[in-house]
Parts: sequence; structure tokens; C-alpha cells
Amino acid sequence: MSLDLVELREKPFDLLLELESRIRHSRMDVVAGQAPAWVGLAFRLRDRWYVAPRDDVREVIVTPRLSKVPGTRSWLLGVANVRGNLLPVTDLGELFGETPVASDRANRVLVFNSERVPAGFLVDEVVGYRQFVPADQRHELKDDMPKLAPYLLGAFAREGRPWYVLSLRKLTAAPEFVNAG
Repeated sequence: MSLDLVELREKPFDLLLELESRIRHSRMDVVAGQAPAWVGLAFRLRDRWYVAPRDDVREVIVTPRLSKVPGTRSWLLGVANVRGNLLPVTDLGELFGETPVASDRANRVLVFNSERVPAGFLVDEVVGYRQFVPADQRHELKDDMPKLAPYLLGAFAREGRPWYVLSLRKLTAAPEFVNAG
């Protein structure tokens, strides 16, 4: 802890106020684009790498047992019972025009963070959180993905590869997604 927080150790209320103030200022830095790094959940779809904003993903789960839903698009793999709630699961790659996902132990489902729109997205692999600094931004990379452009917030280049920032919020609001039947 920094020196001023140590001094507040015996004054818990003042300590909480100071911590709240620091958090509020750090959020302002992010909004203003002055934060040292942007963090997103990194995952792979076929041969491309993506990151989703932290707030878009509630949790990551192993692929649950699915029940098919007749009359739906092929990319809607079915619904799963996840802790008593029905969760429609979409093959995200197939939704974007790729071949259907090959079943693999690395497959994971990203659970969309929404109380109103239950949705799970099957991806090939999740590799955890990645941090990107402003110098990593490469918005022109979005032009390489015209079909996904409406759902992309931007892109980064790092580790010798592009990382596309995919907004699950934009995706779940799109007519193509909403009309799965």
C-alpha cells in the first residue's frame, strides 16, 4: 500500500472513501482513453484470435449437454440447462460463416453477461485475459473482416497476430442473431 493508505489503516471509513475515489478516477482514465491498458477475454475461432470486452462475458463454461431445437438455424446448437436456467448455445464460428466447430476438449462456451438475453457462444479455445496498450491498436484491421465489421469494436496487433475486438452486445442485438428460428 502507498504511504497515505497506510496512514488510513486505523480509519476504515476514510480508507474506503479514498479507495472509492481512486477507483472512480481510474474508470475516468479508461473512458478518456488514458488508461495504461485495455483488458479483454481472449479466445480463438478456427484460425483467428478475438477478444471480448470483460463486461460482455459473465463466465466461461465447458460445453454442456445440449438439447436440439427443431426448426432453427444450424449454428444454434441447442439449449442447455445451466444451473436451472435455459441457455441457448450458438456455434460462433458457424454463425460467422465458418465450418461447424470440431468437438475438442479445448472448446468452451462464453456466457453472455445479460439478464435479458440468455446466450452462450461456443468457441474453439479460451486463453484468458489479455492486456493491450494504445500502441497495439490497429483499427484498420477491421477492414479485413467486412462480414464481422458491425460487431467489431476495433482490433489490436500483438504477438505477431491480429486480435479482433468482438462485441457480444452488438452481436446479440443483430437481426441475424435474434431470428435464429
